[in-house]
Amino acid sequence: MSRRKNPFDELEEMFERMSRQFDEMGGQFGGGMDWQTGGISVDVVDNGDEYVVTADLPGFEKNDLDIALQENRLRISAEHESEVEEEGEEYLRQERSQRSVSRTVSLPDPVDESSVSAEYRNGVLTVTLPKISGSDDSHNIEIS
Repeated sequence: MSRRKNPFDELEEMFERMSRQFDEMGGQFGGGMDWQTGGISVDVVDNGDEYVVTADLPGFEKNDLDIALQENRLRISAEHESEVEEEGEEYLRQERSQRSVSRTVSLPDPVDESSVSAEYRNGVLTVTLPKISGSDDSHNIEIS
C-alpha cells in the first residue's frame, strides 16, 4: 500500500521557500529574520558524516523547546508564556507576554533518527544529525 502524502506538507514547503526568499531579501537591505520577528537564526554545517544545526534561542528555557524530525526536515519551535502580577485588590500593574518562534530546516540527505542528539545551553540549541540512507518516520528529539 502506498503512503499518502500529507496535504499540509506542500503548504509547509511553500512557507519555507518564502521564508528563505525573505531572508535573502533582508540580507540585501541590511537585515534579516531574527527571533523577535518570528524567525530563528540557524547555522547548518555538513561535517561529512553528520549535519550540525545550531539555533539561537535567547530567552527560552529548555522546556519551552520542541524539536521534531520528519523525513529530511528538522522543525525547531519554541513558545514561552510569562505573567507578572502585582498583589492587591486593585491592579496597578499586571503584565502577560507570549513569544513563539518556529523554523524548519530541510536537509539534503536522510539522517539516522535514532542517533540524533540535541543540547541546549546558554540560549543556543545544537542538534547533531548523523547521516544514513532513506527513512520516512517522524520522531521527536529529546534535548539534553
